[in-house]
Amino acid sequence: MGVWHSRSARGLGGAVVGVNVLKVRTGDHRTCRPPPGGMNCGHGAHPAMSDPLLTPLTVAGVTIRNRIFSTSHTPGYAEDGLATDRYLLYHREKARGGIGLTMIGGSTNVAPDSPSIWGQLYAGDDAVIPGLADLADAVHAEGAAVMCQLTHMGRRTIWDDGDWLPTIAPSRVREPMHRSFPKVMDDADIDRVVRAYAAAAGRIREAGLDGVEIIATGHLVDQFWSPAVNRRTDGYGGSLDNRMRFGFEVLEAIRASVGDDFAVGVRMSGDENLADGLTHEECCEIARRLARSQLIDFVNVIGGNLITHPALAEAIPPMGTPLAAQLPVAAAIKEAVDLPVFHAGRIPDVATARHVISEGLVDLVGMTRGHIADPHIVAKIQRGEEHRIRTCVGASYCINRLYRGQESLCIQNPATGREATIPHLTVPSDGPAKRVVVVGAGPGGLEAARVCAERGHVVTLFEARSSTGGQARLAARASERRRDLVGIVDWLEQEARLAGVDIRLDCPAVAADVLDCDPDVVIVATGGSPDTDVLPVGANGTDLLTSVADVVGGHAGVGPRTLVFDDHGGIEALSCVEFLLDRGATVELVVPDRYVAHGLDGTLHPGYLERFHSEGVALVPDHRLVAVHRVQGGLEAVLRNVYTGTEHVSVADQVVVEHGVVPVDDLFVELSGMSANGGRLDLDNLLTGRPQPGGGEGLHVYRVGDAVAGRDIHAAIYDARRLCQVL
Repeated sequence: MGVWHSRSARGLGGAVVGVNVLKVRTGDHRTCRPPPGGMNCGHGAHPAMSDPLLTPLTVAGVTIRNRIFSTSHTPGYAEDGLATDRYLLYHREKARGGIGLTMIGGSTNVAPDSPSIWGQLYAGDDAVIPGLADLADAVHAEGAAVMCQLTHMGRRTIWDDGDWLPTIAPSRVREPMHRSFPKVMDDADIDRVVRAYAAAAGRIREAGLDGVEIIATGHLVDQFWSPAVNRRTDGYGGSLDNRMRFGFEVLEAIRASVGDDFAVGVRMSGDENLADGLTHEECCEIARRLARSQLIDFVNVIGGNLITHPALAEAIPPMGTPLAAQLPVAAAIKEAVDLPVFHAGRIPDVATARHVISEGLVDLVGMTRGHIADPHIVAKIQRGEEHRIRTCVGASYCINRLYRGQESLCIQNPATGREATIPHLTVPSDGPAKRVVVVGAGPGGLEAARVCAERGHVVTLFEARSSTGGQARLAARASERRRDLVGIVDWLEQEARLAGVDIRLDCPAVAADVLDCDPDVVIVATGGSPDTDVLPVGANGTDLLTSVADVVGGHAGVGPRTLVFDDHGGIEALSCVEFLLDRGATVELVVPDRYVAHGLDGTLHPGYLERFHSEGVALVPDHRLVAVHRVQGGLEAVLRNVYTGTEHVSVADQVVVEHGVVPVDDLFVELSGMSANGGRLDLDNLLTGRPQPGGGEGLHVYRVGDAVAGRDIHAAIYDARRLCQVL
């Protein structure tokens, strides 16, 4: 059970720097590693379990009911720095789904010169307490623990927002991503920020949460640690003792504010992987000194740094990267300290998570994006339904939206972040069963069929191809990097079949086939066809253009010299370029925007651009394709500068364009003429979660996804879900 003893307020690697005497239960610091077979570890009344993931862990008196947690992150659901009902419902759902610990408040700011740039919480005044108290009560009621991350972002933010105060940092070193020139912190700044951390932590405790985590991954605390940022010559710079001084002052003040019976941890990098930055050895030494200080109860470890887009993509790995690639740095920290070690870093599946825990590599495994895709992971493990977990595919739709100033959403789960209006578990209909026909088995059609069947309706799904998935399955073929996209439609197909949907493949349905089923409702999800209409009216060469989809789908050959014109700005053209490179083509990528991949941000584009630069892809921004001519030896593509109007010619064997899709809506138009609703969708009812009018009278026809307008996978699934959940 541990032994009570006094904890001196220590810092600087063990040198006494304060006089406050606190108490700590040292036994709670020991790692509760499940022995073989999941038997009781001896650190509390843990039930015997065969699954190491379901073994409890005690941290500073907080019992976490299993070894799975969600790291602190910013979903963009806060308003004016406060936790909203939407924020609460998002975290409560994970608790309902069985998670052990949900950490909230990714980069919760503690002071006004650390303004929100991603819609973070603000704990710099008491206004934050009521919302957090409600959230803590809701999460605790479902049996989970909840902690909040705190930060001052230092240079990792902007000055021209919030209160328009200068950013601050230990030295005047600009962060490449956020680009402000920070004010060098003076003694008054240091004292003020230390007090702000302590006050914010006190508010978190007052709200009833179970702990706080200080983030030190590119934020102010580790900006002092890192010699790449800290160039001071006073008592806060130079030696590691001096560089850690500010962080220890923060932790001492927090501990004095929250007391001893409250969990305090640090999220840190195990290796900055940065020129002049903290090495792996230095990070291990920092962790050892933090542990020896007895000011913290756990360490949460990641790898790398966050100061550029390529570094961000390394720290938060997207699709196409290895699973658990940062685990070695976390495991090394675990070897260095006698504290529970947490880790998250592209661990989307239960098998990998179970291996991490069973081998004792860390003590708590983060499945943050995994819970965005499916907040009921633990419940499904407990029910023996691991095969029904909707696994995160790493599409990074969530973080890409956040970095574009939008709220985080999941590419495949439309209920995440919309818990107030869309239940994660389909609610059965209390009305009579309907006969529903869905045409098209892409993401939207599969979701429509799945939800209608789970509602209790009799569903027939027609698909012209020999497999389900539509454009999502095609996109997964583009390159090794995107292959996991197929997981979206594989899960939807599995769940549709389990719900009893009659899936008819190789059935290109016409109106007569649909009407033979005597349906009450028809949902047309026939998708879209590639649009190559990118040239000015009357320009030469429309017949010489090939679509990205035709190239990736194998309907067009691969020219040795290929020009790709991307008028879309998404990932489709980038995937096609990679497809061409894999087949030995020389590629020129032309965009009318001021940079390539204009529609992407966050972590998606760095991997592509790294390869394009490495393999000599010619990147041509600010130009529009205006004509194509057949000439001896290939094709001449005429490119016009969008600013100057000047033109030049590029020679290629093939010109490939990405310009979205045109809805395939012939069947919808035909059936609408026979329907009671004329194919009309009542938007007011759709947006307020009410059934469509007249649902019990005659045939009703609707369409979803790209059959309405070219958008994306999330839009198609969302269309289907909100229509069908009230049918």
